[in-house]
Amino acid sequence: MRKYIYLILVIAVAILITSLMKKEPIKPLSVGDKILSFKLNDQNGNLFDSNTVIGVQPAVIYFYPKDDTPGCTKEACKFRDEFEVFTDLNARVIGISSDDVSSHKKFAEKYHLPFTLLADVKQEVRNLFGVPKSVLGLLPGRVSYIINKKGTIIYIFESQFGAQKHIEEAIKALKNS
Repeated sequence: MRKYIYLILVIAVAILITSLMKKEPIKPLSVGDKILSFKLNDQNGNLFDSNTVIGVQPAVIYFYPKDDTPGCTKEACKFRDEFEVFTDLNARVIGISSDDVSSHKKFAEKYHLPFTLLADVKQEVRNLFGVPKSVLGLLPGRVSYIINKKGTIIYIFESQFGAQKHIEEAIKALKNS
């Protein structure tokens, strides 16, 4: 009996310690908010500073779970296939996941992705934006933020399983702004 009580106590303490160590995201960004500045390495290992884009030109910042997985590949390839539309709208496309620079480089080369992929390995920017997890809290969320030239969020689209719909929604929001 004592062994079970001890085991339950150890598990409870482990859960408590784990929950205290988790960094809670800042209040999630919403439509009308300004994008906060951040710096991350891109797929080529270069430091990307959001201030070089945000407030300079429209942008789509999309968070996705993982390089080279079925849904994420469909989403990235749809952004690639519609890249000219974004270019015509003078909008910058930026993908962010927790994969490292090497993974992003392979992913970008394999699918000929013409846009920036940023490595948020510590999930600091994901937390800065307040991107929620999905699927019972197990998978990182899939959220697109459409930002106008002034650096203000004009539209947010969240759909874990509608990966390709992110592109259609982004184009529609940019055209309507």
